[in-house]
Amino acid sequence: MAEINAIAQQFVQFYYSTFDSDRSNLSSLYRPGSMLTWEGTPIQSGTLIIEKLTSLPFSKVQHKVETLDAQPSSPTTPSIIVAVTGLLQARPLTILSPCPNPLQFSQTFHLIPDGGSYYVQNDVFRLNYGA
Repeated sequence: MAEINAIAQQFVQFYYSTFDSDRSNLSSLYRPGSMLTWEGTPIQSGTLIIEKLTSLPFSKVQHKVETLDAQPSSPTTPSIIVAVTGLLQARPLTILSPCPNPLQFSQTFHLIPDGGSYYVQNDVFRLNYGA
């Protein structure tokens, strides 16, 4: 389990630091068969996923990961499920300062081995709004 947690932590650090600096650089993590569900909307293919991520209506974003859990997802393939919760602070395209209140989010990744690395087969993202 220690190796799985280390891989998950490295992945999460890379993913969110890249997302926060230049979302287009996440393209190497997705494949033609990859799928993203963004707030309930399914998107399939690496190209369409990156189009979605780069078209989000904010100029800057900063993620703060609060929890990270990882598990092996298959007894036959060394794939990993990674569940993340945290806060994100976004700056809308039309406003110069960030939104005053960070938003809570949850995101789950299904990572598949590819050579000496991993790619994202499944990615599910949700903002968590208070009741």
